[in-house]
Amino acid sequence: MDYDAAEHFWIEKDRQAVQMDPVELRTEIETFIASHRVCALATAAGDFVRCTPLEYTYHDGSFYIFSEGGLKFRALKSNAHVCLAIYDESPEFGHLRSLQVTGTAELIEPFSELYLNILKVRGIPAEALKKLPSPMYLIRVIPERMDYLCSDLKQKGFSSRQHLILKEE
Repeated sequence: MDYDAAEHFWIEKDRQAVQMDPVELRTEIETFIASHRVCALATAAGDFVRCTPLEYTYHDGSFYIFSEGGLKFRALKSNAHVCLAIYDESPEFGHLRSLQVTGTAELIEPFSELYLNILKVRGIPAEALKKLPSPMYLIRVIPERMDYLCSDLKQKGFSSRQHLILKEE
């Protein structure tokens, strides 16, 4: 198997791709994000890899995920680099839509100003969480790159694969 050739397939194909204006692309991506609520969050450290389906909130350019805990925190303890994926569950042939977000994760201190603000955005009463036996953790994912796949973009004259770089690699 030529792993290098396989790795570079889309890199080479994207060089010829018709890209959208970044402002227009960001609007398209944020509309897609707003139309979904669940992502798959991938974390890794060394040989340990975890991919967890989670509900998210997108606010002020970041993803916020409440969690009771779990093995994803084993990886997050030593590696803040994450990837999350959002996708249509049952797309029709030729109508694929998905988003892959690469970025960094940070834990938000329970009941800090930001934590309380995200609770408010979600409509969750802080008093209800304070009564829980253990705190709900809040993970903030700060996107660095968004890779958007939308078959419908071809009808607008663009390549179906689009890339929004938010932080230079």
